Amino acid sequence: MSELVASLSLKEFFKSLLDEVIGRQRVVITEGTEFYLVNLLSEFALTDKLFTREEDGRKDHEPLAVLYHRALQQERNERIRTLRRLGDVSLYTAGFFSGALQGGVVGPDYYIQMGGTAYGQVAELSPAAQVYRELHDKFRALVEVLEEIAARGMVKAGPSGALKVYESWERTGSDRLERVLVEAGMMPPLKGQLPN
Repeated sequence: MSELVASLSLKEFFKSLLDEVIGRQRVVITEGTEFYLVNLLSEFALTDKLFTREEDGRKDHEPLAVLYHRALQQERNERIRTLRRLGDVSLYTAGFFSGALQGGVVGPDYYIQMGGTAYGQVAELSPAAQVYRELHDKFRALVEVLEEIAARGMVKAGPSGALKVYESWERTGSDRLERVLVEAGMMPPLKGQLPN
């Protein structure tokens, strides 16, 4: 994986990976939405954008409900930015940390609901409504795309990552995670099926 990243820009890497996974999962998105997702993945990979910086310099994960409450109090342009952040953080978190959310106080469905709602509201307020409408309409499918991208990266990272993917698959029974494990040679195909 590191050899591939060295020869491609991060955006090219994520575009290639995103194209592969959305093709495999048969998710159809517009070019504008694909561009948005590639930028989102690149930004969260390179920066601490997922977190907010506190006044004392600490990084913290701002609760989604707090973001949503703040958005309701803001003027239009600021509301769009806050709702976009809520959607972005929800999408990334539900996709990349779905396994960790399973046993938490709020599960992946909470993030899916909050993120989808946020993008829906941005679509009503924004001139780029088409992209946000599609993010709203296909939020759950896009979470599944990001979940597979994360699982593929973890398996390639080594045994501890592969074990986390296996444990998540064991908890959820996810066909996507099963396919990632089978394709990585971590387990034989189950249910008498070959991977797609």
